[in-house]
Amino acid sequence: MKIRKAHISDIKDIQKLVNEFARREQMIPRSLNELYENLRDFVVAEEKKVIVGVCALHVLWDDLAEVRSLAVKKEHHKKGIGRKMVEHCLIEAKDLGVKRVFVLTYQPEFFKKLGFKDTDKAELPQKIWGDCIRCPKFPECDEHALIRNV
Repeated sequence: MKIRKAHISDIKDIQKLVNEFARREQMIPRSLNELYENLRDFVVAEEKKVIVGVCALHVLWDDLAEVRSLAVKKEHHKKGIGRKMVEHCLIEAKDLGVKRVFVLTYQPEFFKKLGFKDTDKAELPQKIWGDCIRCPKFPECDEHALIRNV
């Protein structure tokens, strides 16, 4: 299994995996257009030339980025794939000079094991007025906000 930057040829597989989780209301769905526009944000986990996981690092401001769209195929859970993709994104954030990385998640314990700490969503206005306002759960979001210094 290897973690690598996403390629254009991966977009439909990325969309399928992300939107599978979105149908279960575990993340925001992503259109093909949005995925193509944000291709450079994404990394994929690939096993035997099959995409088994996806994750993105999206820069929101000069000191703030988000780890988002983290999804791993169910049959590949508990293998460390999600952790490896998040770690890859954190290294990339550091290389870019980003000081803080946050996540909105239904799996806070997973991210706490990676050094993220609870934070108030009000501390993330760039996110709230970007993606969150498009979410059907807005403003009654039930995700946990966590942040980590890089």
